Amino acid sequence: MRLLSSILVTGGYGFIGSNFIRYFFDQPDLSSKIVNLDALTYAGNPENLKDIASQYPDRYFFEKGDIRDRKLVESTFRKYSIDTVVHFAAESHVDRSISGPEAFISTNVLGTFTLLDVARTFWKEKFGDAWESKVLFHHVSTDEVYGSLGDTGYFREDTAYDPHSPYSASKAASDHLAMAYHYTYGMPITLSNCSNNYGPYQFPEKLIPLMILNMLEGRPLPVYGDGKNIRDWLYVEDHNAALWLILQKGKSGEKYNIGGENEWENIHLVQRLIDLVTEESGIRQRDIDNLIVYVQDRPGHDRRYAIDCSKIKTELGWKQQSTFDEGLRKTVRWYLTNKEWCDRVRSGEYQRWIEENYRKRV
Repeated sequence: MRLLSSILVTGGYGFIGSNFIRYFFDQPDLSSKIVNLDALTYAGNPENLKDIASQYPDRYFFEKGDIRDRKLVESTFRKYSIDTVVHFAAESHVDRSISGPEAFISTNVLGTFTLLDVARTFWKEKFGDAWESKVLFHHVSTDEVYGSLGDTGYFREDTAYDPHSPYSASKAASDHLAMAYHYTYGMPITLSNCSNNYGPYQFPEKLIPLMILNMLEGRPLPVYGDGKNIRDWLYVEDHNAALWLILQKGKSGEKYNIGGENEWENIHLVQRLIDLVTEESGIRQRDIDNLIVYVQDRPGHDRRYAIDCSKIKTELGWKQQSTFDEGLRKTVRWYLTNKEWCDRVRSGEYQRWIEENYRKRV
C-alpha cells in the first residue's frame, strides 16, 4: 500500500475534485497534505472548500493557476515536494466543447502534457530509479472516450476508443498521453474512466442540478431529442472511494473503469427527479410535469453509455455504497438546502450560456 505524503489535486475547486478533497479529509489517521491547484474558471468555486481551508490550515493549501503554466506547475512541485498527483482539471461539458472546442484541446491535452512532463522531470531528479514505489500520477478520465454503445454491451478497460465530440476526443488524447508516459519513461501512472457523476457541489449546467433548480423555479426542463439517451449514473462519493483505493493499491500502468451500474434514460431520470423534488419541496407535481420540453438534439449525441467495473471490484475490492435512489434523494436535498450557493454560482455568464444552449433549441 502506497504512503501518500504530498498530494497535488488539480481542479480541486470543481465538482468531483472538491468532493475528493472532502473525502480525503474524512479518512482517519492521515497526516498527508493536499495542494489544490485550480485556475478558478467558471466551474471552480472556493466556497466548495471554505470549511476545509479553515479546519486544516496545516494540511490543505491552495495555489491559483493554470495547469498549462509550466513555471507555476514546476514551482508548485518544488514548494510542496509533491509525490502524488490526482488530475481532475479539465474542460468537461460536451455542449461547450461543440461551441468552443479550442479551450478543450488546450486545457485537456496541453495541460495534461505539462503536468506529466513536470512530474516526470521532478520525480526522476528526486527519486531516480526508485520512483516506482515513491510516486504516482493518477489521471481521471471519462467513459465518453469509448464512444457510443448499442442496446447491449458494456465498456471494458480494453474497449477501443471511439470519441464523438471535441470534449471526448480531447480526453482520449490526454489518456493516451498519460499511458505513453508510463510505457516510454516507466513513469508510475494509473488511469480511471468513470461514468456520469452526480451529487453535491455540481455546477448547475449539468443535467441533474439543472433540472432540480429549474423545477424549483418553474423554468422549462429541456430534454434533448427524444429523451431516450441512456447514461450510467455514479454517486460522486462512490467515485472518490474508488479513486482512493486506486491511489493506495492500484497497479502502475493499469486502467480502471468506475461505473454506477445504474442505467437510466434521460427522460425517465427527469421524471424520477420530479417525483423527488415534489416529495422534498412540497411543490405540486402537476406544476412541474408540464415544464418538460423536448429541444433540438446535440450534434453527435452518443446514445448509450454503460460501464463494466468488474476489474476494480475484483482487484481492489471496491463497490458502490449508495443506491441511485439514496444518492439522488441526498442530491435533491443538498440543492434544496443550499440555494445561496446555487444563486452565487449562477452568474451572468451562466445565464448567457443557458440561453444560448437550451432556450434557442426549443
